[in-house]
Amino acid sequence: MNRRRFMAVCAAFAAAPASAETHRWQAPALGGVVSVDLRGPRALAAETARAIAAAIAEVEAAASLFRPDSALSRLNRTGRLDDPPKALRDLLALAGQLHVATDGAFDATVQPLWRALAEGADPAAARARVGWSHVHAGAAAVLGPGQALTLNGIAQGYAADRVRAILRLAGYERVLVDMGEYAALSGPFRIGVEDPELGRIAIRDLLGDAIATSSPGAMRIGADFHILGPHGQRPVWSTVSVQAASAAMADGLSTAFCLMEMPAIRAATARLTEVSAVTLAGFSGDVTTLQIASAFQ
Repeated sequence: MNRRRFMAVCAAFAAAPASAETHRWQAPALGGVVSVDLRGPRALAAETARAIAAAIAEVEAAASLFRPDSALSRLNRTGRLDDPPKALRDLLALAGQLHVATDGAFDATVQPLWRALAEGADPAAARARVGWSHVHAGAAAVLGPGQALTLNGIAQGYAADRVRAILRLAGYERVLVDMGEYAALSGPFRIGVEDPELGRIAIRDLLGDAIATSSPGAMRIGADFHILGPHGQRPVWSTVSVQAASAAMADGLSTAFCLMEMPAIRAATARLTEVSAVTLAGFSGDVTTLQIASAFQ
């Protein structure tokens, strides 16, 4: 979770008039600054903002690679964590689900490989440690020898889903959560999809669902793309944007699909009823959108 950016949560209470007061909360979180603007009764807005802050803090405490005291950092140091916090259990379960759904393209055990490339070390030894099959996620989280995890591919989407759920329960009706991935209540909200080279490649409408976009070329690790294939795969797409019911699911799939050919992407979406659309930009400049008849629609 190292995207240094401004993230925003905007929500209007169901019964709030257009002139209702807006309560604003802002703080550093998730590798950037999160701003929350809640329109509605002051007491409810203040209570809801506190709940959002607590949820975001919980995700950071569970999954940040940049906090040595986070549950994930402790797991990576020792290879075992007894009684992991709920947020980490949720994220590990989702990582396992995505690993299966993408035939291994999503693999949270690439962290040693990422570190080796970042430090200019020989990646061969690090690549030998990659393999989700060596991870046990249950009452205790256990890694294989020399393994370490990164959950950056799903943690911000998971945080967006958590925040959206808090706002739904509080009675907010029209919500757009931007945590690097977008999650909406009601709508419609128009979201532009951008490619680093091509600029805007699509506009998607959110109506109670979520969208996440990944571009391998948006950041480099030396000469390598920052999205790493667990088995040496190179990115197939310049940008992938996934629209789904869950921001965490969209987040993880947009990363994994960058490494997958079109037939494999079609097969994966056929197994995942949450997904409604996938937009893919090739390195040659061609753009394709798959519209999927999902159970969510």
